[in-house]
Amino acid sequence: MATSMVSQPEEITAGSYVGFDIHRPPSTLYRPVSLRSIATPLTSLIPSAITRQIEFKLVKRGFQFNVMVVGQTGLGKSTLINTLFASHLVESKGRTEPEVAPRATTEIHPQSHVIVENGVKLRLNIIDTPGYGDQINNDGCWDPIVKYIKDQHSAYLRKELTAMRDRFIPDTRIHCCLFFINPTGHTLKPIDIVVLKKLAEVVNVVPVIAKADSLTLEEREVFKQRVMSEMLHNQIRLYPFDSEDNDEEELQLNERIREMLPFAVVGSERTVVIDGKPVRGRKNRWGVINCEDERHCEFVYLRNFLTRTHLQDLIETTAQIHYETFRSKQLLALKESSAKAQQASQA
Repeated sequence: MATSMVSQPEEITAGSYVGFDIHRPPSTLYRPVSLRSIATPLTSLIPSAITRQIEFKLVKRGFQFNVMVVGQTGLGKSTLINTLFASHLVESKGRTEPEVAPRATTEIHPQSHVIVENGVKLRLNIIDTPGYGDQINNDGCWDPIVKYIKDQHSAYLRKELTAMRDRFIPDTRIHCCLFFINPTGHTLKPIDIVVLKKLAEVVNVVPVIAKADSLTLEEREVFKQRVMSEMLHNQIRLYPFDSEDNDEEELQLNERIREMLPFAVVGSERTVVIDGKPVRGRKNRWGVINCEDERHCEFVYLRNFLTRTHLQDLIETTAQIHYETFRSKQLLALKESSAKAQQASQA
């Protein structure tokens, strides 16, 4: 089982605009607004200069984002990742040939890439989980996933506690877990509830309804309501979280995101032409499903959420909540074991 990221990833230029370099206000990405030009007073020059310095250092260093995809084989996990970042980053690991033996356990496949957009570098680590939920007996199929997430926390903690630690510790902690829900139209499966509970304790979980074009708009809305009712009933805490540091605009944005969950998405790596414009979509006998059309699916909202409005918050929430919880437990356990060892030596 792999426990470390691939070194020296190749730089990739996105096939189309992804948007992690965006400078628009977050609220404008989820609703149309009229933008007014506002005169900049002289007193704001110093704060803006500081902001530019911080921005320059961050852009120069680049950003690290680690995303895990969890779901049964055939739900389009690899396709959605490739659609999100407008590049062919992940190969499908589904079983397509009869002579290929099914996977006996859940595997962990990390891949590293560097995506460059308008001079901004995004070091992207994608962790796929082929084999999850594909066995006859799926008891414990989530254990390798949870263990991998905790192993990354443990590796970061070890590097953090060394006497001569690196100036910038390589961050392999999982910032976001996209959990793929089968579009049955009914509700969550028992295995989904168990796994979501365990994942929500250690990582930021964002549920998505895979292959949402298999549902009508009415079926999709009813299915989303059933899924969220199940989440609420089982006390599954999903990202985004509100904090006392959030201002009114951020609280409203988070509330709008929660109202959209789970995101009903369609992914496609194929380009089709609509009204003379090439778009990513799926063409069938009845027409074209445009992945970037808000009337067809919620892919645009998911992309805005992941790359344009909440990328930094996902990273910070991982460090301040999930990693800090893990770190506290480990250090308290270490302290207790040291105290017991000292008492035993004195006895």
